[in-house]
Amino acid sequence: MNKSSNAEIRERFDQDVARFSNLDTGQVATIDATISLELITEAAKRIVPAASNILDVGCGAGNYSLKMLSKLPNLSCWLVDLSGKMLEKALERVSAETQGTVSAFQGDIRDVYLPEESFDIILAGAVLHHLREDEDWEKTFAKLFFLLKPGGCLMISDLITQDTELLNEYTWERYGDYLESIGGKDYREKVLAYVDKEDSPRSMNYQLDLMKKVGFSQVEILHKNMCFGAFGGIK
Repeated sequence: MNKSSNAEIRERFDQDVARFSNLDTGQVATIDATISLELITEAAKRIVPAASNILDVGCGAGNYSLKMLSKLPNLSCWLVDLSGKMLEKALERVSAETQGTVSAFQGDIRDVYLPEESFDIILAGAVLHHLREDEDWEKTFAKLFFLLKPGGCLMISDLITQDTELLNEYTWERYGDYLESIGGKDYREKVLAYVDKEDSPRSMNYQLDLMKKVGFSQVEILHKNMCFGAFGGIK
């Protein structure tokens, strides 16, 4: 199956702003979404307690930045997303919660120009699974490392796979059972078909190894439940 293009992903998210503005309804298919959100933002706060600038990659409607601001309320926030409508909503919501500046950039993080070593914290929530080939992953992780200040952290909450195919089949079977338990067989089939079409996740091991390869001094696992995980790295 041909995976969705950036244009197709942008079009879909343009139509989903209201849902993704509500963590309860927007993340119902994401196991432990609120737990992972809490863990990566609290970890970021503890790693860089005097942070002044954050970059929210694939910011959606701004949930991750808002959670970060609940812990460090005067941050300047830089928001990047493919969807202009998501960015508008994120800009509105985040601007209302910080005394710092808020800047918004529409586009793919690989293409958006941002200054080197400018960010104390980079958040990537449910976005990196849209990367496709190894080259895309390495280019993106290298850029995020380039954008971080020394001592800064990249925190990720995302869809993941297993490296061992038998275990990968098992975790996705369990995820399917979870989807069916909350929405029935049709919902299970709908979500799994959507993932197959739009997403291309990689394992947590793959991403942690890639962080080390591009230069992160430390990597940490915060949480994992089936095919979702929260983890990060420190520059």
